Amino acid sequence: MKIICIGRNYSEHIKELGNEVPDEPVIFLKPDSAVLIRNNPFYYPSFTKEIDYEAELVVCICKLGKNIEEKFAHKYYEEIGVGIDFTARDLQRKAKEKGLPWTLAKGFNGSAPISEFVPKSNFSDINAIGFSLKQNGELKQQGNSSMMLHKIDQIISYVSKFFTLKKGDLIFTGTPAGVGTIKVGDKLEVFLEDQKMIECEIK
Repeated sequence: MKIICIGRNYSEHIKELGNEVPDEPVIFLKPDSAVLIRNNPFYYPSFTKEIDYEAELVVCICKLGKNIEEKFAHKYYEEIGVGIDFTARDLQRKAKEKGLPWTLAKGFNGSAPISEFVPKSNFSDINAIGFSLKQNGELKQQGNSSMMLHKIDQIISYVSKFFTLKKGDLIFTGTPAGVGTIKVGDKLEVFLEDQKMIECEIK
């Protein structure tokens, strides 16, 4: 199982981090050991002092495919969920300054909490799915797949040119504006439309 993540896919998030708008999807990976399920708590690691939350829509791939044409991409996923891309921002900043990969900043243990998945048929329009994140009960992020620079089917087609997609692979589709720092004692809640899908305590 691969975790494929899309960076810089919401313009307001790009602005808040001071990044350039990419011409093509920005891709990075997390190992399967990053997955955190069943609302298990996230234990703050000792190697960083600055972890940000990034709420995202997550697509679960349902069958094998490569070099998928965009018009057929909808056949390769049947379910949608939400996730949090925890990012050690201090490690990422240090890596970017040196022109090095972000792997340690993005792929550490527990850095990818995910929800249960629901059928995409629950949604009238895949390109108009709302999601949000609350930190300690306060709304911090609110996004919609209509705001994506690269839509879900475009992402699947693009990624499949480089990686063979397999059943069970996860694609994190990018985060909207409003990312912020977590601390021990926080409670994060992530919603898909109005349904709470993730409740994660920071310990």
